[in-house]
Amino acid sequence: LLIADEPTGNLDPDTSWDLMKLFQEINSKGTTIIMATHAWDIVDAMKKRVVALSGGQVIRDEESGVYGYGA
Repeated sequence: LLIADEPTGNLDPDTSWDLMKLFQEINSKGTTIIMATHAWDIVDAMKKRVVALSGGQVIRDEESGVYGYGA
């Protein structure tokens, strides 16, 4: 299990995408990754499970979802 809290928050766009490629590689080998982010462009591009929280409650859970703002 790998937990990442805003891992691209202070990175430039190229480095952010490099990190996402690394996460994809790690995930493809069987490691579950839980990532908190506000980067809708990355979420939309990755097409992975999206769980949205509000006030500590799950308000959305989509298997191959998108953030929604860039769709």
